[in-house]
Amino acid sequence: MGVGESYPAAASRELAEELGVDAPARFLLKYLCRGAISPYWLGLHEVVIDQPVVPDASEIAWHTWLTPAELRAAMHDTTFVSDARDAFDRYQEEKDRVRRMGLAHP
Repeated sequence: MGVGESYPAAASRELAEELGVDAPARFLLKYLCRGAISPYWLGLHEVVIDQPVVPDASEIAWHTWLTPAELRAAMHDTTFVSDARDAFDRYQEEKDRVRRMGLAHP
């Protein structure tokens, strides 16, 4: 994040830099991530993509589209940093919380 940059603006910028996609990021939640190197604040966002994804090969080693079930399996069967698993689990918890409360994310 740049000085004075909001979490959603930073997420949208990173999306453009790493995946070549220009789309607004919607903030979901922020938490203190106990990273492998040191703790840091992590903001989770959602983005609806309606354009081709063009990954920057210097940033992205691999990509593909997964169904929700495939993504859940990959997060627990594939080698990911622990931070990614934690973020995914928190994302799922937030989606479940919203569903239980009968709320809809725009």
